[in-house]
Amino acid sequence: MDRQQEEAGESPCVPPGFRFHPTEEELVGYYLARKVASQKIDLDIIQELDLYRIEPWDLQERCKYGGHGGDEQTEWYFFSYKDRKYPSGTRTNRATAAGFWKATGRDKPVLSSSLSPSPSSTRVIGMRKTLVFYKGRAPNGRKTDWIIHEYRLQSNEHAPTQASTITN
Repeated sequence: MDRQQEEAGESPCVPPGFRFHPTEEELVGYYLARKVASQKIDLDIIQELDLYRIEPWDLQERCKYGGHGGDEQTEWYFFSYKDRKYPSGTRTNRATAAGFWKATGRDKPVLSSSLSPSPSSTRVIGMRKTLVFYKGRAPNGRKTDWIIHEYRLQSNEHAPTQASTITN
């Protein structure tokens, strides 16, 4: 992003026709792994933000990229740090000012086949957790249509950075 874009608060410039639709393997194996290792990512398209200081309906504007073509963006990608509920604990705080993110279902493995020696074998490189946003406070919150898929690296479950996608 150039200095003028940064000062104007614009999203990164991407080529015409660009569509960002990474696979789970690409999200975890390339983007998240490089972010955690502080390595350069070829196209700086995934924003970093504090998920718990922003409401889901404000994420669209913060995480959109590219031009305003005919296709409307329906998924937004971002990096966020986990917020601990208690300083010395392991529980994650997923509350915002207007509500909270609640985990649903079981964590699902993210598999990689490109790093395996044989084409028929795969290995787990990360995990995906699905969260739904509820307005209000637990246990009386109202379920919304906002869903996040939170990814974490398998090799280091307590890594400080996680990648997320949000859909509505």
